[in-house]
Amino acid sequence: MAESGSTGSTKDAGEQPRITRQDSPTPVRTAAVRTGLLVTLVLGGLTAVPPLSMDMYLPALPEVTGALHTSAATAQLTLTACLTGMALGQLVVGPMSDKWGRRRPLMIGLVVYVVATAICAFAPNAALLVAFRLLQGLAGAAGIVIARAVVRDLYDGVAMARFFSTLMLISGVAPIVAPLIGGQILRVTDWRGVFVVLTFIGIALTAIVGKFLPETLPPERRHSGGTVDALRTMRSLLADRVFTGYMIAGGFAFAALFAYISASPFVIQEIYGASPQTFSLLFGLNSIGLIAVGQLNGKVLVGRVSLDKVLMIGLALIVLSAAFLLLVATGVFGDPEDLGIVPVAAGLFVLMASMGLATPNTNALALLRTPHAAGSASALLGTSSFLIGAVASPLVGIAGEHTAVPMALVQLVCGLAAAVAFMALCRPWQHAARATREVTER
Repeated sequence: MAESGSTGSTKDAGEQPRITRQDSPTPVRTAAVRTGLLVTLVLGGLTAVPPLSMDMYLPALPEVTGALHTSAATAQLTLTACLTGMALGQLVVGPMSDKWGRRRPLMIGLVVYVVATAICAFAPNAALLVAFRLLQGLAGAAGIVIARAVVRDLYDGVAMARFFSTLMLISGVAPIVAPLIGGQILRVTDWRGVFVVLTFIGIALTAIVGKFLPETLPPERRHSGGTVDALRTMRSLLADRVFTGYMIAGGFAFAALFAYISASPFVIQEIYGASPQTFSLLFGLNSIGLIAVGQLNGKVLVGRVSLDKVLMIGLALIVLSAAFLLLVATGVFGDPEDLGIVPVAAGLFVLMASMGLATPNTNALALLRTPHAAGSASALLGTSSFLIGAVASPLVGIAGEHTAVPMALVQLVCGLAAAVAFMALCRPWQHAARATREVTER
């Protein structure tokens, strides 16, 4: 089904889809307008489940180690298993949603998530907990990948970029409140109670999705092929130079964020001697910065400034803030301990806030090119981000817990890699020149 004023196809890998302010009022999109707030909340809930599953559990890790008589490394493996499941699950669910529609794979994923989470709550040993955390991640991936695909089904151009910024508001709050919720749960029960609460969250979300989220991919736009066809679709997406550029840029930007999450507790508390409460405050402020800039992107910049320009600004700020952090960590401005925590906190705040410009726009620009395979494209975007992030995260501790140099270096390398991928593969100046020619010809 063609979409008015939209993307066209990806046959010309060097052509950026035209972005328009309005879309034709197809039945699905008209319904979306009538239920805009409800759809936003449902999709926001789907994108919030993965960070809730990861971060609510963090305060319980020491207790899990003692209760299951296992090592700290094995307890950490329960986090790795969930993250791996979320990465790989998107590769499975995305193509499924292009073939069967969005609702059926999503409902299956939510049901499996509920069952796996409930089993985690009663796991008698660490091995079973790791196994079902993997299954929990695989099933939870359905919410991530299908939420993005639904956005692509319902919105186009400027509207889609704005909606992704709105989703960032909801999903950005989840990592802030999740550890707080987990900590409060542990005040009244043990670590198993965290999974009980997650089970009830999954049940509630399943019921809400089943009742209120309509099917957004009509039968005539679905793919009829099987696994071979899905692989062929993904190969064609990766052959699109511009799509791949946005995917790689978004993945490395996300890796810089992962490096922050992995290293900041040690940098803030071990190196600069801040209390856990101070760390929590700084973490919350940085998350608020990300959310605020994401809303600035969606409410002010999108529609007034081209998405490529906004993305370029975001990547430049990531590189500059990471470079500043590296200079601070290596002592260029003086002994890091004498400088205190303020320069590092300021650099991390700018880096985190810059994600509000980079993340929604890489997703929007990539998905604008793929109206014919939004599920598979969403799967590639999500999987690449999680896998690159998972590789980058352990590198921040390579020199121990008493220096911030590895964190800043990893962030700088990731920021530069994102910028290089964007400039070399997406070639935004070509898009600007083409847009100028079109305006002149009119």
